[in-house]
Amino acid sequence: MQGSVIPEKIDALPAPSTALGQTVPTMVLYIDTPADLAALIPDLAAADRYGIDTEFHGERSYYPRLALVQIAWADQIALVDPLAVDVAPLAEVLAGPGLCIMHAASQDLSILERACGVLPTRLFDTQVAAGFIGLGTPSLLNLCERLLGLRLQKGDQLADWTRRPLGDSQREYAASDVAHLLDLHDALIDRLTQRDRLQWAIDECEALRVRTRGRPEPEQAWWKLKGSRSLRGKARGVAQCVAAWRERTAQELDRPPRQVLPDLALLSIAQRPPKDAHGISQVRGMERRALSGDFPAQILDAIAQGEVISKGDLVLPDDEPGEGVPGPVATLLTTWLAQLADESGIEPALLATRSDLRALLAGVADARLAVGWRKDFVAEPIRKLMSGEASVAIAPSGDKLVLRES
Repeated sequence: MQGSVIPEKIDALPAPSTALGQTVPTMVLYIDTPADLAALIPDLAAADRYGIDTEFHGERSYYPRLALVQIAWADQIALVDPLAVDVAPLAEVLAGPGLCIMHAASQDLSILERACGVLPTRLFDTQVAAGFIGLGTPSLLNLCERLLGLRLQKGDQLADWTRRPLGDSQREYAASDVAHLLDLHDALIDRLTQRDRLQWAIDECEALRVRTRGRPEPEQAWWKLKGSRSLRGKARGVAQCVAAWRERTAQELDRPPRQVLPDLALLSIAQRPPKDAHGISQVRGMERRALSGDFPAQILDAIAQGEVISKGDLVLPDDEPGEGVPGPVATLLTTWLAQLADESGIEPALLATRSDLRALLAGVADARLAVGWRKDFVAEPIRKLMSGEASVAIAPSGDKLVLRES
């Protein structure tokens, strides 16, 4: 297969533990032509598993800009340059039967789906899996050190990945992000199996894979504003219309929405709508760039639309489930859940969030705690507590809560 080797061996990559029976991939290919990528696809599609990562920048554009795709399989690594070649053909690999191994995959999944049009058919997230064996939510560097005894170099983490050519240190760093994913998969599978939690991790990775992600619908963009749920009356309509204008304008200009209009300014406008361009200039949090061109006039038009929006056109967020749950009940159960997470070695946020608990107590049928592995591990003890079949007591040692069945 053709490709630029960079170099044939990357000495900067530490060798995995010999106990795992793996070696550093001996070939690192730099793929920057359609022909090279086409030649790579059959090998990747035939692999039973592969590791993948991306480098991207999201601070200056509406959608994050993909700058590099790193893939490891068997004894090889490929660095695919999306600034030189369309990476869409990788869809054949993602949609194939091979297991995709990633670390902290959420953003990468969104970017790959946008670039290739598909998600991986199967996913194993090493960070998610680590949360089931008492390792919290570790970085890739920490996970490699704790499970493989390796110390990775992270000096180029904040490099500008859109500049070409990439330096040797950047390429070495990029390759190291995928070089040990297969070894981590082996180590995690072993530990999860020992704890009888492999299926839990598989289920959680699948939930991550299919989770809705990406930019919000313009009319729903105001939901993400801090304090949006406290808005009332006309303020809701103004917030919806101005936020929708901001979202569409940001997409058209390829800028992050907050660079079009800061959140603070948007909330200030919703709470006290200005009546003219001078009023726009006096809004708290308003930045000079939002006052350029015809932006003030467009903002005033959005305000006017929001002030007269009909009830049927107002797009409201769903009510938070369980908002009526008594505070002491939620506090007691939250404390017990934190203790359960600590005792079982499961990352607390992975076990349950406060919103998860409220949804369960509110009787939401598909609440996160009411399905899958959490149903027996979390929901059933809570059900017994709420029905009086069990009670909570303080242990004789005085340092923890214990559940006692009646």
